[in-house]
Amino acid sequence: MGKRKRAIARAFAKLGTGKIYINGKPLDLIEPEPVKLFIKEPLILAGNISNNLDIQVNVKGGGIFGQATAAREAIAKVLVEYDKSLKDKFLEYDRTLLVSDSRRTEPHKPSRSKKGPRRHKQRSKR
Repeated sequence: MGKRKRAIARAFAKLGTGKIYINGKPLDLIEPEPVKLFIKEPLILAGNISNNLDIQVNVKGGGIFGQATAAREAIAKVLVEYDKSLKDKFLEYDRTLLVSDSRRTEPHKPSRSKKGPRRHKQRSKR
């Protein structure tokens, strides 16, 4: 499982031929290109190990990049479950592959709650 803000991804792996599906769609059809490459990072780092697994990822909530980050984390965690030797490699490359980002948006405050947490009424100097 991987998380980022409101996005939650669950990855399931089984022995197979190296196919990756995200919400039933093959990874090669994911657009835009930078998002696809971002999701592929753990697969590239794993090398030939990922060729033995079929990975299915279900992602809900959040935006495009939040979902991509959650899916990337979920895929990395599945690969580490399959081969424990990848853990040190992933942590050395990028810690967020295995550890979720705990940052969240700031809650809105009561004064002007529709405008955001720190927005105040505009004041005139003259």
